[in-house]
Amino acid sequence: MTQYTAKDYKKGQPRWCPGCGDHFFLASLHKAMAEMGIPPHNIAVISGIGCSSRLPYYMNTYAMQTIHGRAAAIATGCKVANPNLSVWQISGDGDGLAIGGNHFIHAIRRNVDMNMILLNNRIYGLTKGQYSPTSPRGFISKSSPYGTVEDPFRPAELCFGARGHFFARAVATDADGTIEILKAAEAHKGASVCEILQNCVIFNDGTHDAVAKKENRAKNAIYLKHGEPMLFGEHREYGLVQDGFGLKVVKIGENGISESDVLVHDAHCEDNTLHLKLALMEGPDFPIALGVIRDVAAPTYEVAVHEQITEISNKKSYHNFAELLRTNDLWEVK
Repeated sequence: MTQYTAKDYKKGQPRWCPGCGDHFFLASLHKAMAEMGIPPHNIAVISGIGCSSRLPYYMNTYAMQTIHGRAAAIATGCKVANPNLSVWQISGDGDGLAIGGNHFIHAIRRNVDMNMILLNNRIYGLTKGQYSPTSPRGFISKSSPYGTVEDPFRPAELCFGARGHFFARAVATDADGTIEILKAAEAHKGASVCEILQNCVIFNDGTHDAVAKKENRAKNAIYLKHGEPMLFGEHREYGLVQDGFGLKVVKIGENGISESDVLVHDAHCEDNTLHLKLALMEGPDFPIALGVIRDVAAPTYEVAVHEQITEISNKKSYHNFAELLRTNDLWEVK
């Protein structure tokens, strides 16, 4: 069996601003692919338009930068045409959720077996700093000088609303956490959405400061692992418990609370109610959820398509163009 290293997946010299989260993510993607051991010629990386969408140029795999907002559509066609390929779609929050919003939700709804990476820096970086669909209300940018009056999309909400079966989240600067969810996404059969939180050092630096640094993640984030209690904090001294129809943060040892009272994460639960509550947590009252939040098995689109083609084909009296011609009346012209 061929052993791959991250170098086997690298190509070219990335042209991003120094410190951009895209650099961190690209390095993690190279390492994850090496650990998964997928041959480069069995991988297709497809993007739209934007800073992050330059990523295919730096992959020693099949790769294609397409047009604005259409990465999911092209990736769907790629997977259906060749189901044996490992397909990775790379989009920013603008490319993926604005002009590409319809493609995003329908690829998830169809459950196409591809890995949809959403690099979320809450800004349009390539076009120099306009607010994006994930920018918070009141955000001041070049296109909203007095603050945007819109509420943002929350990617997890869109994913679950489109009946998504896999959602995970990581911070670009956390290589181990990013590699972990990328490997889980590839192992999942169906549409997997990985939200990567990253800063745009030029136009929106600090947007994810609560979790960008390791010391901050210990205080402000919770790493969810299937089958493990939902504990967090610098010393894992806090936990999540059910409070009516919601969640509540408790401290272990206070008011008779023990670790046995803390919820255990079930990423495979069919009902996404708790998954959504976890994915939508935000500070300062709650930690930001990282890791694999939802991972549920379901039929995939491309398998169903090819099964249908085979089923219908077997019922037909013709299987190629020559046989099709012979199914109709024939006349001999003299």
